[in-house]
Amino acid sequence: MPELQGADPDHVAYLGTTSKTLGPALRLGWMVLPPRLMGQVADARTHIDHRTEHLGQLTLADLITRHGYDRHIRRSRQRYRRRRDQLRHHLAGLRITLTGIAAGLHALAILPRTAPPRPTSKPLRRLTASPSAACRSARNCPLPARAS
Repeated sequence: MPELQGADPDHVAYLGTTSKTLGPALRLGWMVLPPRLMGQVADARTHIDHRTEHLGQLTLADLITRHGYDRHIRRSRQRYRRRRDQLRHHLAGLRITLTGIAAGLHALAILPRTAPPRPTSKPLRRLTASPSAACRSARNCPLPARAS
């Protein structure tokens, strides 16, 4: 919560990662620390992390400075919201409740106590057959694009 850190920067540390937004293989994250902790954390980091690659850090810093990271996050949230809306559309009438943040990476589907009828739409059948592979990218997502 950057707002919390900004409200009391002497007592709140803000940590973040690019694992879900850019990819876990990058192994990039950040800390916004109270000034009194910066020396201790920097010292600890020199003893713990010997394999930090610098090009990725510099690239991320440039992406943040030029607001490219913010634009990427906004576009991703819009894409996730569209996918969630499409999923909600295909679940309509099946008595399945979809919860969670509309623009997030995860959705929780609460199933009724009795089994819903078998999916009749082809996209939903494919989604239920292989949920992890159904929508890896916007290009190969079997769910139809939402009309704007």
